[in-house]
Amino acid sequence: MNREMLMLVDAISREKNVERDVVFGAVESALAQATKKLHQGDVDIRVAVDRDSGDYETFRRWHVVPDEAGLQLPDQEILLFEAREEMPDIEVDEYIEESVDSVPIGRIGAMAAKQVILQKIRDAEREMLLNDFMSRGDKIFVGTVKRLDKGDIIVEAGRVEGRLRRSEMIAKENLRNGDRVRAMIMEVDLTLRGAPIILSRSAPEFMVELFRQEVPEIEQGLLEIKSCARDPGSRAKIAVLSHDKRVDPIGTCVGVRGTRVNAVTNELAGERVDIVLWSEDPAQFVIGALAPANVSSIVVDEEKHAMDVVVDEENLAIAIGRGGQNVRLASDLTGWKINIMDANESAQKQAVETDASRKLFMEKLDVDEEIADILISEGFNSLEEVAYVPISEMLEIEAFDEDTINELRARAKDALLTMEIAKEEGVETVSQNLRDLEGLNPDLIPQLAEAGVNTRDDLADLAVDELTEITGLSADDAKALILKAREHWFAGQE
Repeated sequence: MNREMLMLVDAISREKNVERDVVFGAVESALAQATKKLHQGDVDIRVAVDRDSGDYETFRRWHVVPDEAGLQLPDQEILLFEAREEMPDIEVDEYIEESVDSVPIGRIGAMAAKQVILQKIRDAEREMLLNDFMSRGDKIFVGTVKRLDKGDIIVEAGRVEGRLRRSEMIAKENLRNGDRVRAMIMEVDLTLRGAPIILSRSAPEFMVELFRQEVPEIEQGLLEIKSCARDPGSRAKIAVLSHDKRVDPIGTCVGVRGTRVNAVTNELAGERVDIVLWSEDPAQFVIGALAPANVSSIVVDEEKHAMDVVVDEENLAIAIGRGGQNVRLASDLTGWKINIMDANESAQKQAVETDASRKLFMEKLDVDEEIADILISEGFNSLEEVAYVPISEMLEIEAFDEDTINELRARAKDALLTMEIAKEEGVETVSQNLRDLEGLNPDLIPQLAEAGVNTRDDLADLAVDELTEITGLSADDAKALILKAREHWFAGQE
């Protein structure tokens, strides 16, 4: 390495206020890149520069990988058994190196080398600034709109930039250059050029953090926000829990004359916030989440993780909300699927379910209608419940003695076993060409087999609503799967 390059290293080190080692590392990278261009394939090159003399050596190297792993990158890897033929003591993840001719500085050109070095320095500066910013532990990024970049907004805070994607903005906001913005730091992606900090103003976490800043009791551990659901810019719900009986969770979050909740609303373009009391009882939690609607009754289905919520006619529209907003937010907040219905709909659904359970028990348990109705009235709706619910619960049924209960449980277990065997036999009838269909989840095969869908043509013949009913897929997913099954009909017609 000539004297001029050493002087360049010292000059850049002083100008950019970075260690000489960082600059030398950039020089080594520039030389390695130039050397790689002289070799065929994607080789791995290492350059070692003497920090005092400026002399340097160049090596081609191979990463040692386990024999059973095989070569994924043949130009850069070597199997362990081959490596040990040259170096008996070498281990996996070490390197074998071979000296190669070094590239003269003149070949890559001083200006080209300088550009590579400066880019490496900029990258090092960028990473240093970013690490310094992230070490502060801030969750909210506060900055100024600097520019637009392909629909995204670049927000500047000091010498650090964040990227607010269009999908993470509040829809009705119109941010302009120079506007002051607060947003949640979601992730840091160093692979992005320019602004590596990914921001969001629409994420539920942003609202939670805003409340944390406005309500000191949350930071003190007296209150906790258990969950949050948002329709950004329109409406949101948060569930709060007090860890101190003396602290009213809802009133504390609202603040005197609504000052605290209004501060959050103003930050989020007028987004209205419903503050709900969190409860360990899922039914009570759902009732609170549906406010301001009044709930008449509620039926919990633990297996489907769903609730049927009955409201009167006056509260039906309120419970559902405009465009289904209220029930959707309540469902997101609680984590339960919520079905809103009036008393008539509830009665009709219950009648259908009761009839289905009655037929199931009469057929599979070989009992009369009276016995089936007793089971239903005691809350039994499936064979699994009859077979495996603790016997102590069934002994509480006054209409049955212990012998009857044992017989019912035995019949239920036999019926379940018979159904499982039939299910497995049905799955075996499914053709391989259907099993291999791209996009078909293997978990759906038993459901398809039970419905008599055994070939790709059977699936292709289905209507979207039929497949949706069989599998529970969304209409879009069902349509895509049917179209995929039909592709072979048109193969070769082009």
